Amino acid sequence: MKVIAESSSTRTEWVLVDGDNIVEHAFTEGLNPFFQTRREISHIIRLGLPPAFFKRRWEHVYYYGAGCSSPEKNKIVEVSLVAQFKTPVTVESDLVGAARGLLIHEPGLACILGTGSNSCQYDGEKIVKNVRPGGFILGDEGSGSALGRIFLSDVLKDLAPREVAQAFFDEYKLTPDDIMDAVYSNPMANHNLRNYSFFLADHLDNDYVHEIVDREIMRFFQRNISQYDYKGNPVCFVGQVACSYSEILISVASRFGATIKKIVRNSMPGLVAYHKEN
Repeated sequence: MKVIAESSSTRTEWVLVDGDNIVEHAFTEGLNPFFQTRREISHIIRLGLPPAFFKRRWEHVYYYGAGCSSPEKNKIVEVSLVAQFKTPVTVESDLVGAARGLLIHEPGLACILGTGSNSCQYDGEKIVKNVRPGGFILGDEGSGSALGRIFLSDVLKDLAPREVAQAFFDEYKLTPDDIMDAVYSNPMANHNLRNYSFFLADHLDNDYVHEIVDREIMRFFQRNISQYDYKGNPVCFVGQVACSYSEILISVASRFGATIKKIVRNSMPGLVAYHKEN
């Protein structure tokens, strides 16, 4: 049996699989070696997973995670996983997980729209092109953190319609000072920005809100998708943001001349199928 994990900065999904049969299924906090130390990652794994995940050594642990973008960062996660599972471990980026989970062995474009955003061209076996995402300060167009950043900036500068801003403050019980503190005094500010962005999903009937989401998803296409052969490949999306704004996403893709094949909340079903074949 194998352990497969898929992690964003927000949460990690874990499955223990026998072939394509899921024996155990659990969730823990999100893991990211850019924001967490090896000990913090080990602590989350040990305390967050049920005992069934540790009852014996497994065949292999396959981990796909946010922040796993270099050998140095991957090593932080790998050491933590080996220490907890005493099992051979393979650590890959969340983008590799998205490509394998969305496309398995089919060529196409795999895109993540979640807390952050990312994209790649996949040839059915490996990633052959990736436009650097840039993170929530320099990039992450179309992501929850980008939408949250734009909206909160408008709220703080009194640029958002008064009724929208008041509804936001009423719902979250925040003051402008609270917003500043949540963003600038928190090591995982992107996570907070993403949480606040989901206020927009409940107010899409407001023209201002709809325009924010539409414009930011268009920026994702303009600054990322445009650099791939998007007309010659199916385009697939994974992530809560992609699902929450799927109608706008499909509309923007149509205006851009792209064909969306799939929009899913997570890649795990595809990853289970991928590792059954491999």
